[in-house]
Amino acid sequence: MQLLRALSDGQFHSGEALGSMLGVSRAAVWKQIQQIEADFDIVVDRVRGKGYRLASPIDLYRADIAALAKVPLYVHWALPSTNSVALQCLADGKSAPMAVLAERQTAGRGRRGRGWESGFAENLCLTYVHPMQGGAARVEGASLAIGCAVVRVLRGIGVPSVQLKWPNDVITAQGKLAGILIELHGDLSDCFHLVIGVGVNVNARHGIEVDQPWTSCRRLTGKSVDRSSFALEVIEQVQTVMRQFDVEGFAAFKDEWLDNAAWLGEQVELSGGAVIAGTLMGIDQRGALIVATDEGQQVVAGGELSLRRRQA
Repeated sequence: MQLLRALSDGQFHSGEALGSMLGVSRAAVWKQIQQIEADFDIVVDRVRGKGYRLASPIDLYRADIAALAKVPLYVHWALPSTNSVALQCLADGKSAPMAVLAERQTAGRGRRGRGWESGFAENLCLTYVHPMQGGAARVEGASLAIGCAVVRVLRGIGVPSVQLKWPNDVITAQGKLAGILIELHGDLSDCFHLVIGVGVNVNARHGIEVDQPWTSCRRLTGKSVDRSSFALEVIEQVQTVMRQFDVEGFAAFKDEWLDNAAWLGEQVELSGGAVIAGTLMGIDQRGALIVATDEGQQVVAGGELSLRRRQA
């Protein structure tokens, strides 16, 4: 996509100059422009005497981002879901650890069947695949540990007041900022893979298709974030966390998670089966939620559950 990279600065480029760069005719440039608009849902302005430009600049991942990553990294312009592509990579015999990154995803998945779509070249759509041994019980608390990795990166770029919402969201007072979806692949009694999806609203200003209030790093900091550096730092932090998780499990991250936890000491409700209402007390060594109810303290493990503040 050499043409899109040339246009990404938001400046005018003549059809003649673009054709010379690509080694094609001006008519072929126009056809490629039309294809870019259709494939990526972006607008390219055309002004007689000036040429072509994007309606606004875009921050594409650097062409050398895969070479800069510390794990094999497969970068795509657009795809339905990075988790789905990562699962296909495993089916095709690619080895882990590895990561899949996309400029845009059109059918991203969240917990409980929720969708998460991302505008082109705005956010982080990432999947990291981590090999594990010892059975599925060793996965307990993994999504919470990954949440700690994401918060480290967000705080490092100056995003204020981020919190971890059990079991897999990063939130602020303005809305959801990031989400994590972990899927398991392989023999869950022995050797298998964690397919760790991480979605972060990085530079989005509008148009995210989610079913709750949301915000982005750009909205919270007032400035654009270099997505290439951000993606590489998330990959590195996730890799670091999972190496420690392999050895020590979630217990190594419990205190860090609690230091960043949302709604501790507040009235909450858990739904997804029977509704559990009470005071959020914290988590145990496995990452299970502890809620003090009228019937006594209850410990709730993960699953298809939804946590929210209780309405007064």
